[in-house]
Amino acid sequence: MPRELVRYLSRLLAAERRARGTRKGTRKLTCWYQALMVLAWFRKGEDKTLLGAGFGVSRATAYRYVAEGIAVLTAQAPDLREALKRVAADGWSHVILDGKLFATDRLAETTTSVKGEQIDAWYCGKHRDFGANIQALMRPDGLPIWTSDAAPGHLHDFTCAQLHDITGALYWAASQLNLTHPGRRRLRRRGPRYPHAGQATRGRPPARHRQPRLQPASAIPTRPRRTGLRPAHRPLVRPAPHHRQPPQRRRYRPRRTRTHPI
Repeated sequence: MPRELVRYLSRLLAAERRARGTRKGTRKLTCWYQALMVLAWFRKGEDKTLLGAGFGVSRATAYRYVAEGIAVLTAQAPDLREALKRVAADGWSHVILDGKLFATDRLAETTTSVKGEQIDAWYCGKHRDFGANIQALMRPDGLPIWTSDAAPGHLHDFTCAQLHDITGALYWAASQLNLTHPGRRRLRRRGPRYPHAGQATRGRPPARHRQPRLQPASAIPTRPRRTGLRPAHRPLVRPAPHHRQPPQRRRYRPRRTRTHPI
């Protein structure tokens, strides 16, 4: 783990303790070891009970220390418009918006669906699991520059983008910063593909006048392809079918025509 990163987070935690008025010697861990524990949880993602036991603190203290570290890091994150200004100042031409469902525990919160039924708010029907929907803006090279707050998993990506006002910020960046989004057309609700009757066949003949493109006889290979892994063999005149055909039913089986014996 980089030493500079641990030092940066420990300085943020020390400033937070001074702002809260925490006295010296009242904490189990120093700012350095608390920052190390928070970064270890980010790196490994293990249970906080085991993580706290490794640093000599209880389960409740481990939860509180990790929550403090997340809070001080969140306070340093820029807002949406500041992130877009930084990308435009760095010379990038566009940004990428994408959403991801992060798995969570089962929650008892319910909501009303579009059909008027009671459903679990954090259950995603697409992934068939409980989770939180988080939207992220990234540079063209894939580096995230901004992430949204957690939204219930039953919401669609388009709904989450409207909920966090991402669509308005992207339109503002396109008009003020000349920063475009490749998928900005997908943010709008699409209508019918061909709203008019003659739009589908405009500029080309109707389907009944089009002829299929036949392969010329010269392009059809006349010799079977051979490989060096197996010897060549003579092609079968009438190869057997790969799958056995099911027997026909007796009542629908066609009758044979017999000639009269006289």
